[in-house]
Amino acid sequence: MSEALDREVIIRVRDLVVGFGDKLVMKGLDLDVYKGEVLGFVGGSGTGKSVLTRTILGLVRKRSGRIEMFGSDIDRISVKARALIERRIGVMFQQGALFSGLTVKQNVQVPMREHLTLSPRLMDELALLKIELVGLPRDAAEKYPSELSGGMIKRAALARALALDPELVFLDEPTSGLDPIGAAEFDDLIATLQKTLGLTVFMVTHDLDSLYAICDRIAALADGKVIAAGPLPTMLASPHPWLRAYFHGKRARQLLGDATLAEAVR
Repeated sequence: MSEALDREVIIRVRDLVVGFGDKLVMKGLDLDVYKGEVLGFVGGSGTGKSVLTRTILGLVRKRSGRIEMFGSDIDRISVKARALIERRIGVMFQQGALFSGLTVKQNVQVPMREHLTLSPRLMDELALLKIELVGLPRDAAEKYPSELSGGMIKRAALARALALDPELVFLDEPTSGLDPIGAAEFDDLIATLQKTLGLTVFMVTHDLDSLYAICDRIAALADGKVIAAGPLPTMLASPHPWLRAYFHGKRARQLLGDATLAEAVR
């Protein structure tokens, strides 16, 4: 039996069709995300990477197909069961998407207020724990997003995504806009949290460094479907033109070197 058949599937997407007007974005897409992995989801600009994330989360309506999370078809469960699944999920949206009128602490507490019944004191303590967990100083708790650097905004958004101690975390372009040092530090943070907390991570990204550094598997989107999925050697060996351009382009050679690329394909 293959390793894939042995692993628990946290997200299963089958024959997914999503469109806006006359334009189809997903055209029968299939995808599995396994428990405990960091899956990097890549694709060209405008191909629908973020749309897929929002569709899985129920923020974009699909036209047809099936989406299962934690073994449940999300279209066939009760509102209460859906709420329980939502408590097991954390989301870090692109550019952080923090509420500008709330402090960092208040932003982190938003999921707690929606899903839990806690005293203000306990919510404050838990929010501070999450803020420190992502490497922010305690005094960042009382700052507003406008007072934060880009890297601090990313960390605050990650703290909010971790507010309910989720099992599954969606990260939408988590390192975009960061300088190389900040992006590498954020990759290290994600890797550390994933191992420490036992998270399953679905990460939409275009960052080659992130793919090489922390992803267990990569799935690639083109033409409305997942054209390849697997570890880095699988992607490097694919004959698909977009994957050849992406993983064998000038920047990829600079990151790994021609010899390393050749070895990875073997």
